[in-house]
Amino acid sequence: MAMFEKLNWLLMVLPFALWGTAMAAMAPLVKSGGPEFVATLRLLPAGIAILLVAFYLKRPLGIARIDLGWFILFCLIDGSFFQFCLARGLIGTGAGLGSVFIDSQPLIVALLARTLFGDPINPIGWIGLTLGIGGIVCIGVSPELLGNWFLMGNEVFDLNLFGQGQGWMLLAAIAMALGTVLIRFTCKESDPVAVTGWHMVFGSIPLATWHFLESNTFLIPAWSLNDWGLMAYSTFFGSALAYGLFFLVC
Repeated sequence: MAMFEKLNWLLMVLPFALWGTAMAAMAPLVKSGGPEFVATLRLLPAGIAILLVAFYLKRPLGIARIDLGWFILFCLIDGSFFQFCLARGLIGTGAGLGSVFIDSQPLIVALLARTLFGDPINPIGWIGLTLGIGGIVCIGVSPELLGNWFLMGNEVFDLNLFGQGQGWMLLAAIAMALGTVLIRFTCKESDPVAVTGWHMVFGSIPLATWHFLESNTFLIPAWSLNDWGLMAYSTFFGSALAYGLFFLVC
């Protein structure tokens, strides 16, 4: 029993390590490839890989009719919107600061679970949530804003979170937190591995369409072999493996 609990804990921690390293791999690619293109490659091949594994393991691949409405919402929020905000935010924040903002997702999930499902949070948990949110504010917000927090000077109104990338990362964290909650509704009668794979495939469609409409052709950036290796790592380890483990355990 103790061994099973340790393994379950490892499976919960491993996706966050993979996501963090995947962001470091993606950071140099989003400027040359564009956020829509990188987000598409982060989703589509990973979704196909997960579905192939599910087929090999003889898991059910269909989405139950009762889950379709939640599934579409899950595709748009946790697939399209989250991946775009993540890739767009990396342009302004880089992998280090971006990872800090993305890792606020468990804090948001805890608050959502408390609000929607009544999951209890003990006093120590509330202290941890407060410290976590405070730490993110201190790291992500500019020193000028912190220095004028109570004065409400011009710096407060001139701050452009979305231009710097932090705002996009916060939106990505919120989208991922909502996705973590939505998976409960999406998998009432559908297999979580199949849902994870299909939501990546269908979530990539709006992003690929956006990239095509912006460039009038599906332009492929002139990446080096090393760049494609970084993209492959982000796709198959930072998406396929990480998401497969995360939503399977959840």
